[in-house]
Amino acid sequence: MAIRTIGIVGCGAIGKALLKAVEAGKLSVSVAGVTSRTEKTARAFLSTLREPPPYLDRKQLITASDLIIEAAGSAVVPALAEEVFAAGKDLMVISVGALLDHPEIMGKSRESGCRLFVPSGAIAGLDGIKSACAGQVSHVTITTRKPPEGLEGAPYLIEHKISLVGLREERELFSGTAREACRGFPANVNVSAAVSLAGIGADKTRIRILAVPGLKRNCHDVEVEGEFGRLAVHVENVPSENPRTGRLTALSIIRSVQDAVDPVRIGT
Repeated sequence: MAIRTIGIVGCGAIGKALLKAVEAGKLSVSVAGVTSRTEKTARAFLSTLREPPPYLDRKQLITASDLIIEAAGSAVVPALAEEVFAAGKDLMVISVGALLDHPEIMGKSRESGCRLFVPSGAIAGLDGIKSACAGQVSHVTITTRKPPEGLEGAPYLIEHKISLVGLREERELFSGTAREACRGFPANVNVSAAVSLAGIGADKTRIRILAVPGLKRNCHDVEVEGEFGRLAVHVENVPSENPRTGRLTALSIIRSVQDAVDPVRIGT
C-alpha cells in the first residue's frame, strides 16, 4: 500500500521534528493527525504551525493514516501495534526496546502483512551489521557514553539508588546484555535494541553505559567481529531539546519516512 498520510503518536522531540519536516516540505506525505498523552502541550505546539494537523484520539488517528509513527515511549507500543495491525495499517516504532520484550509484535506484522519499520535512530552501521551477521559473528559490543543529565531518571539508577548529582569523573553505570540495558535504560539505549535486532540478538549483544560529566554529545561505539573481519562504528550525537534523544535520531526517523514513501531503496 502506498503511504500518503502519516499519524504521529507522541509530540515530544521526535514528533515535533517530524511535524517541522513536513511543514518545511522535506517529506512528501501529509500528516493526518497527532495524538499524545499530554494533549495540552501537543495542542500548544500544533498551534505554532502554519497549517496544523488535527489533534485526534488514537482510534481516529489510525483510521485516518496509512502509516502510524510511534514516538511516545515503549509502554504504548504493544497495544498500539495490536490496534494498528488490526486496522491493516503500517507501523514505525521509535522505542525499539519494546520489541525485545514483545517479539510477538514482529510476528503479528509478518502474519498480517502490515509493515513494521524500525529506524536506525542514533546509531550508524546497521547495514554492515546485518550483512556481517548473515555469516558467523563472534561478538557484538556497544559502549555508550552520555552526560549525566541524559541518564537521569533511568529505572536502573532508581532501582540501584545511583545518584549522578555532583558526578566529577567518568563512571560506568551498567555492563550486561542489550536486553537488560533496554529494561534499565528504556529512554537511553534504543541503539542497543536496534543493533541486537540487526545482529546476533539481545542476549548475546553486550553493552556498557557510562556517565561522563561535561560531555556535550551522546557517544556510541559499536564493534563487531566475525568471519568477515572487524567492523567498528563511532558516533557522536548532539542532543536535541530532550537530552535523552540525539538529533541524529530525529533525522533518522525523517529519512525512514522518506524511504518508506520512495519506491527506490539504497543500501542493505
